[in-house]
Amino acid sequence: MDLDMGFASRAIELAAVVFIVAIGLAVLAVLLLFVIDRIQTGDAIRRNYPVIGRFRHIFSELGEFFRQYFFAMDREELPFNRAQRDWVWRASKAEGNTVPFGSTRNITLPGTAIFANAAFPPLDDMYAKTKPLVIGPNARLPFEAPSIFNISGMSFGAISKPAVRALSRGAREAGIWLNTGEGGLSPYHLEGGCDVVFQIGTAKYGVRDAQGGLSDDRLKEVAAHDCVRMFELKLSQGAKPGKGGILPGDKVTPEIARIRGIAVGQDSISPNRHPEANSWDDLLGMVGHIREVTGKPTGLKMAVGSVDAMEPLFEAIIARGAEHAPDFLTIDGGEGGTGASPMPLLDLVGMPIREALPRVVDLRDRYGLKERIRIVASAKLINPSDVAWAICAGADFVTSARGFMFALGCIQAMRCNRNTCPTGVTTHNPRLQKGLVVEEKYLRVAHYARAVVKEVETIAHSVGVTEPREMRRRHVRIVQADGTSVPFNRILPSYKPPTPS
Repeated sequence: MDLDMGFASRAIELAAVVFIVAIGLAVLAVLLLFVIDRIQTGDAIRRNYPVIGRFRHIFSELGEFFRQYFFAMDREELPFNRAQRDWVWRASKAEGNTVPFGSTRNITLPGTAIFANAAFPPLDDMYAKTKPLVIGPNARLPFEAPSIFNISGMSFGAISKPAVRALSRGAREAGIWLNTGEGGLSPYHLEGGCDVVFQIGTAKYGVRDAQGGLSDDRLKEVAAHDCVRMFELKLSQGAKPGKGGILPGDKVTPEIARIRGIAVGQDSISPNRHPEANSWDDLLGMVGHIREVTGKPTGLKMAVGSVDAMEPLFEAIIARGAEHAPDFLTIDGGEGGTGASPMPLLDLVGMPIREALPRVVDLRDRYGLKERIRIVASAKLINPSDVAWAICAGADFVTSARGFMFALGCIQAMRCNRNTCPTGVTTHNPRLQKGLVVEEKYLRVAHYARAVVKEVETIAHSVGVTEPREMRRRHVRIVQADGTSVPFNRILPSYKPPTPS
């Protein structure tokens, strides 16, 4: 008994000593921080308010997380609000997307698209039916694309290996195409056996020679894969027009470096344009060369700075002949997304998709190239209403990157450029990648794609057509500043060829 009491007494004494030491160390740490904060000169708040001034930085860092959970309303956040994200998450889990008690959307906000339901919609079905559409009829191997909604460019490097694997398998499951982005063709793009669009960026990753130019041998190697159905020559993207792609060095792993043909651990910065092309005519020559070497449809991707600057492209096409036209144009809006972009370019450069898309469509039609050049819309179009609007505006296809990132589990943590993505989508940290389980997420990718197409087909049926691409600008109304809506075709009439006299 005495031994037990003695042991307990010593334990209490030891605990008291540990507690006192801990308190002392804590006080010492605070005093040390106080001195450091007082003598440092870089932060005025910490210099004037030692120690407690540090909480301002902590709260600022955590604020973007707390806002989306506790303070922001469902339709307040940017770049995507909770209502948009929730729709994608429910769709990706194949949950019902019906909602009770009425819409939470403020339909009086200027720019809101409202679809004009028909008085007598078709009786034969609940949905319109999407038909396949041929791209590149002049190529040796045209592509009959089955879906109006597809996966936009996200390179292996910008997103992780499990993310690419899930997208590839999900794309095959849903019958949609997957764009590689400018980082080259990895085994993970091919793993699922889906239709692949190979994007050629300004650095020619994956198809470059030793000098960084375009290699015909590498083009042929890529084209030899049957599932690679098209090539997309990227001029610019909406998040950073006039500046090349940026992959931070801490995301350039040995595997990514090998696929791209660059140095390990160094920032991968693409040129701001293709050095060998100084005019639209030069670019048409590149498109024709790639199409001839690969035998597959080839198009251009760009963010539009001015529609006037696009007119020489169509003039050059007519001068060369329609057979020399790009097989498709992917139009990215200035609000397009990326994991790493200078803020001035992200916020202030490039026409928004709502303006650029219909104007480019009209320009194409005015030059008589409607059946020759397909239009692909790409920029912040993740919900069915966005996709349906783009089809009404004249797009033949719509692609999305961030929508599919949400389907993979993205929580909009805004850490894409830091290699610390908590959901494993944009990180190459093996520990964080474990959170993205391919066998689970590929099904969510497929569910999301199918849900978007189904809902667009529902809208198309409601406005009175039997195929989504039959929707026209007259089928959607745009809310004006006074809260009333006006048919889109009155705001921006579609081009109609002159009636023969």
